[in-house]
Amino acid sequence: MTDLRYAYNTNGLTSHRLSDALPFLADCGYAGVALTLDVVHLDPFADDAHRQAEAVRRRCDELGLGVVVETGARFLLDPRVKHEPTLITASAEGRARRLAYLRLACDLAEVLDAEAVSFWAGVPKPGVDRDAAWGWLVDGVRALVDSHGGRSYALAVEPEPGMLVEDCDGWARLAAEAHGTTLALDTGHCVVAGAYAPEEAVTRFAPHLGTVAVEGMRRGVHDHLPLDEGDVDLPAVLRALRDASYDRLVTLELSRDGHRAHEMVPRSMATLRKAETQGVAAA
Repeated sequence: MTDLRYAYNTNGLTSHRLSDALPFLADCGYAGVALTLDVVHLDPFADDAHRQAEAVRRRCDELGLGVVVETGARFLLDPRVKHEPTLITASAEGRARRLAYLRLACDLAEVLDAEAVSFWAGVPKPGVDRDAAWGWLVDGVRALVDSHGGRSYALAVEPEPGMLVEDCDGWARLAAEAHGTTLALDTGHCVVAGAYAPEEAVTRFAPHLGTVAVEGMRRGVHDHLPLDEGDVDLPAVLRALRDASYDRLVTLELSRDGHRAHEMVPRSMATLRKAETQGVAAA
């Protein structure tokens, strides 16, 4: 058993300056921040990105916040195409750009003393052979591990519904071919794709967890909802994490709720604490 540590993703705080968001999270009881590198919060391509990262690390130390680095910004690499290019883009130049960005994110994660760097495979585009895409993905992940594996942070692959790696079994297949990664388990995704209920995925893959996310989600619909909405049994998920002695940050991603983050940040913490109590009572 362990006390769970919660973090809030900055992609749900896009109307807040990072300098304002960090103390807000600390004041609401969060133990960390899931920092999505993006144009609004620590642009990794800014000339002074490393200096900014050093300043963020100092501020997080003052506030007692841990860090997870997230790399899923929508338009960071291409302002006209969402989430492109990826490690499975048909263009070799595009795949190289994604790999270079992930390496940069890892460099910044080291400066930030992050627990994990989370990344995903990408969506196969029409006309792209899936076997070819799988080969590109394996090559890209191997290259990232070769250059940045073995550091203090976990390299964590996140299954995303609709992507080439969309569930936990897909991650296991990738991990068998590209050694050195952990699982970034978004428990809400389990009710959209895959063979495991969220709490079952936690238990089954506990030894391989590099980072974990929670949110509300409806069965079969990839839409991030407040924790007290949807079909995820949050008390069961938190109980499974405690039973697994999971001690890394548990992150919350509400990327479409930045306009009401002033409400969602404290509301989410209250929901998490209530679910913890319910999970213990049901044990």
